[in-house]
Amino acid sequence: MILFGLSLIALTVRSVNFLDLIVESGYSVSTYFKYSFLNIFGIAPKFIPLSFLLALTIFIMKHINDSEFVILWTSGVKKIFLVNLFFSISLVVLIFYLILSTFLTPLALNKSRQLLSNENYNSFLPTIKTQQFSDSFKGFTFIVEEKNGNELKNIFLHDKGNNLKNLSSNILNTSDTTILSEYGIIKRNKLVLFNGQIISSKKNSENEIIKFEQLNIDLSDLTTTTIKKPKIQETSTIELLNCVLKKSNISRYCNKEFEKEILPVLNRRFVIPLYIPVLSLICALLLIKSRKIYLNKFCIFIYSFIVLLFTELAVRYTGLNKLLLYFFIITPFILFLIFYLYLIFNFSNENKNT
Repeated sequence: MILFGLSLIALTVRSVNFLDLIVESGYSVSTYFKYSFLNIFGIAPKFIPLSFLLALTIFIMKHINDSEFVILWTSGVKKIFLVNLFFSISLVVLIFYLILSTFLTPLALNKSRQLLSNENYNSFLPTIKTQQFSDSFKGFTFIVEEKNGNELKNIFLHDKGNNLKNLSSNILNTSDTTILSEYGIIKRNKLVLFNGQIISSKKNSENEIIKFEQLNIDLSDLTTTTIKKPKIQETSTIELLNCVLKKSNISRYCNKEFEKEILPVLNRRFVIPLYIPVLSLICALLLIKSRKIYLNKFCIFIYSFIVLLFTELAVRYTGLNKLLLYFFIITPFILFLIFYLYLIFNFSNENKNT
């Protein structure tokens, strides 16, 4: 429930930014919702360690405050048994994290990127803002003075991406095209202009000016500036591993320059889940009966938060420094050993004192 709540809040905030797909790029509402839904698979894994920490801490504190653990201790259940139970649960969460981060998340994010690649923008109208230059499409800039529904006034279009070259008498010699119009109407991906002129810039010659009373322009071939090629975090784990292990050089990521970016992505998918059992042992420190300040509930929570903070900060630089990379990989095993031995030592002392 904590994971779902945090992911939903983050997705809601992220979805506000995704509104640019409709406003800036003219995609349909259905595309927007599909893209937003698929991105929850990229958001959820980031909250798994924090959600596990909060859930386990709340569980332990609730049972301590209600003195429910006392029943277990008096019935002969040892504290180390409960620690092992927490560890077993953390392994289940770890496996869930690995499945999500290594398979489902890259697949879902890749599907979301393909969604933008396969579907063209739905309407030209939402991309138009009055008295503002818009460059939502590659090589195509426009501005209008007034906008009333689908009616436009005082329109300026500038094309340098070969979208409107067919409006010139000499297509091969045209470098860019500018259109000025007093009035216009938009019908989905078609633009009807009235009373204006076409200015075609020629290579090594004077500009060509053509006046018109009505001009119909098909804008369906325009390409949005939205990124459509999959990013590294949207690439399959197998493909990234093949690149790092030098088993493949087909992908555009398979080069030394991108290896520095691939390693942090792989560490986020494989190594960060290994810190979850460490969090379970840190939370288990709450079971130690002690009045020492460094073992109170606030300090223990701070220890866990520091571990989470370390993983998020360190993983970003694991591709830049080999020493940091190796340290980041072996740290969860070292921490696990230290905290587990520390728990056994304290529990054994408690048994001797009782």
